[in-house]
Amino acid sequence: MASSVVMPALEMAQETGKIISWLKKEGDSITKGQPLLEVETDKAVVEIEATADGILAGVLSKEGDVVPVGKTIAWIVAPGEKPPAETGGAVQTGRTMSAASTAAVSNPSTAAKPAAPAADAAPSGGPQISPKARRLAKEHGVDITRVKGTGPNGTISSEDILAAAAAGPAAAPASAAAAGVEPLTGIARLMAERTTQSWTQAPHFFLVRDIDAGALNEAREKLGPAIERDSQIRGPWTGPDSGWP
Repeated sequence: MASSVVMPALEMAQETGKIISWLKKEGDSITKGQPLLEVETDKAVVEIEATADGILAGVLSKEGDVVPVGKTIAWIVAPGEKPPAETGGAVQTGRTMSAASTAAVSNPSTAAKPAAPAADAAPSGGPQISPKARRLAKEHGVDITRVKGTGPNGTISSEDILAAAAAGPAAAPASAAAAGVEPLTGIARLMAERTTQSWTQAPHFFLVRDIDAGALNEAREKLGPAIERDSQIRGPWTGPDSGWP
């Protein structure tokens, strides 16, 4: 029976993953445990292994796509078997499909819309947004009413907020593209976010100490010429233009 390949949750509070590369092509035979694709999270690029033996088929997401955690991105099928048809983004494994899921697929009109577990609605019927994304929106000053969510049911994710913060004014993306600036990877965005947080939100203090380096200067003036003579290396040992403090 067909087994689905889903975007895995590799970190706590992870909402999406970016497909960096497929290590196997559609139609290739694969064995369980064999490297299948590379996924980028906020912190690392991870190799994902195949969970079953069979043939890679029905690849739904290409390299560069940012996919919500739990969404089916491909299928592993037996020889001669066809991958299941898409069911509106519902995550199925082909082996653990529940009766409720089967009913929803057979009669989509009666299926209730699943609520995003990691999202909450903004006041006054605003857009759905995850708690992490809401926090990032406050930190970066992003108006969530102007952000289009790419998560399940239009939920605004942290990726959407970071993209909106990076875009800035409407003219910014065009100028960046004209300058040949490549978009930041998830890891680079996380590094920039953490650096900004550490500088703007953590208290800082500086220590200054005066040290009498008179003896050190005397030793430098005394030993410098001998070192230069013995090693044939000319160094800025003494003098007002030596470059030494």
